[in-house]
This record gives sequence, C-alpha cells and structure tokens, in this order.
Amino acid sequence: MLHILRHTFNPFQENTYVVHDGGEAILIDPGCWNTDEETTLARSLDDAGLTPVKLVLTHAHIDHVLGNAAMHQRYGLRPWMHRNDLPLLEAAPRQGHVYGIPCEPSPGPEGFLDEGDTVELSGGRMEVLFVPGHAPGHIVLHCREQGFVIGGDVLFRESIGRTDLPGGDTATLLHHIREKLFTLPDDTVVYPGHGPETTIGHEKRVNPFLRG
Repeated sequence: MLHILRHTFNPFQENTYVVHDGGEAILIDPGCWNTDEETTLARSLDDAGLTPVKLVLTHAHIDHVLGNAAMHQRYGLRPWMHRNDLPLLEAAPRQGHVYGIPCEPSPGPEGFLDEGDTVELSGGRMEVLFVPGHAPGHIVLHCREQGFVIGGDVLFRESIGRTDLPGGDTATLLHHIREKLFTLPDDTVVYPGHGPETTIGHEKRVNPFLRG
C-alpha cells in the first residue's frame, strides 16, 4: 500500500509530496528552497525510515523544482518528468531571478515520462496522465487501486491552475481536466500542488471554472 506525506514549502506555499511504501519513497515536486526546509524534508524521511529512490516532477515551474539540486546532492536523485517541460527546468534559475528567489540549476533529467507510463514502488503503482494547459509538459500521477491522484497545478479545491504563464492555455487545461480527471471515480482524492486536498466529485459539483 502507498502512503502520502505532505510538506508545504517556499514563498509560493507549494505542496511537496513523499509517496512511500514504508521503506522506499518517491519525492514529488521538491519545493524546499532553503537549508531549513531541506533539513525538514530530510528529517521527515529519516524519522519515517524512508529511502528516497526516485524524484518526479509534475511540471517544472520554479516553485516545484527549487529543491532539485539539494535532493541530487543529498540522495543522488535526478528528476523524471515530461520532456515538454525541459525548457522550463533549464530556465528555473532565470525564473528565480525574476521573483528574487535564488534557485540553483537543477540536474538534468534521469528520464522522461509520458501518458501510460507507470511510477512504481513495491507497495503500489501510479499511472502517468498527460494533462497540459498549466504547463506544456504537465503530468498527473494516478493510483487507480487506492483512488488518488497527485495532481500538481492542474486542479485545485474549487479552482484550477493559472494559465497566464508561458506555455499555458485555458482551453487546453479545461479540456484535459474533463477528459483525464473528470472521467475518474467521484471519490478519487486529488492532492494538489497548492492548498488542501479535494475530490473529483466535489470539483464536478462546485468548481466555478468547470460547472456545465
């Protein structure tokens, strides 16, 4: 069985997830941006007796990659991601300069993920869904057996990811939410990149961007 730990990091209040099976762990979107936050993440792994074996990015906006360099230095991990977001990953230090947030260059990808691929631990697996619109290479990780998704910045509680950044497109995002996420069971839990968790059914009923 897979278990989920969440930390909220950096000035953007980004949710970093640790998906684990009690022994090994997958780090998703490490947003820790300073030594204190890096230590918080490392201590939580140590306290739980977890060994991180893979780093996965839902997308490569700066708030989701600030900890990539530290995770590479500490654990030797390099990110798995969709190839369409590689330009964003490479531009992260420049994004940081714009926001006044130091961002060390990320190590290059370990490999690329696309629709239908799986990310696995002994306790379960998550299927990759390709859901662009917020970012050109945005992916979502869906655990069908346990009924949850790690959703990045696609779908929030009663909101959606912004589409005014380079590579964003509102029509594309709404189309993929309806086609890829709203076809999942209503009780599927969504763990978003910002804010509290929600469910597919709740968003179908009340999300003002998607009603009707």
